[in-house]
Amino acid sequence: MTRIAVRFFAALVVTLALSIPFSSTLTTASAASKAEEKERARKAAAVFREIMGAPDQAVPLELLDRSQCVAVFPSVKKGGFIVGGQYGKGLISCRRAEGSWGSPAFFTIGGGSFGLQIGGQAVDLVLLIMNKSGVEGLLQDKFEIGAGAAASAGPVGRNAHVSTDVLLKSTIVSYSRSRGLFAGLELKGAVIMQDNAANRDVYDRDISAREIIIDGKVRTPPDIEGFPNVLRKFSPKGVQR
Repeated sequence: MTRIAVRFFAALVVTLALSIPFSSTLTTASAASKAEEKERARKAAAVFREIMGAPDQAVPLELLDRSQCVAVFPSVKKGGFIVGGQYGKGLISCRRAEGSWGSPAFFTIGGGSFGLQIGGQAVDLVLLIMNKSGVEGLLQDKFEIGAGAAASAGPVGRNAHVSTDVLLKSTIVSYSRSRGLFAGLELKGAVIMQDNAANRDVYDRDISAREIIIDGKVRTPPDIEGFPNVLRKFSPKGVQR
């Protein structure tokens, strides 16, 4: 074997040796990310199920049936008392043409003012997107609540009367839960963004939120199916428009 051939062979062996642990690291990281997104979906479904399971402290069914999309951000972290930074990760599922709930897309929420909270280092957020303009807003690179998107604190109680103003004027109806207290939330300045990395991990390809929640180009993976399923349980078809 010539000296050149020996050097080439040695370089090839080193390259292969280095690529094996790198590939293994990527596979491990991907598996960890999928596990994280699966847990995020599980927590979001659990939050919504618990809230709707208390008739006197639930989102009114009339309001839920009229919503176009539902977002749940479990355990949003707060950076300070009353005023401070916040950041959280969640899911959003929107209705299909026939009214049932489609595959969820992953989003993040951060910044803004989450109103007067009663203690706690984390809150659960539930947002109802009530009309098409709100849905289109979600599909922007950055969607700031309050900047062209009217948001209202939602009424509480499954049988609570939902005012015409809430139904007709609000793009988003918002709620929070902290230390067991569930109430309507004044939410201003919070920015919602698509979590492209999480969507790629869950659906195994680069895909936009529009393709997931509007175009319906993917099926819901079994690992995150619990989230749209819990929405279907409490609002199977919604109000046809």
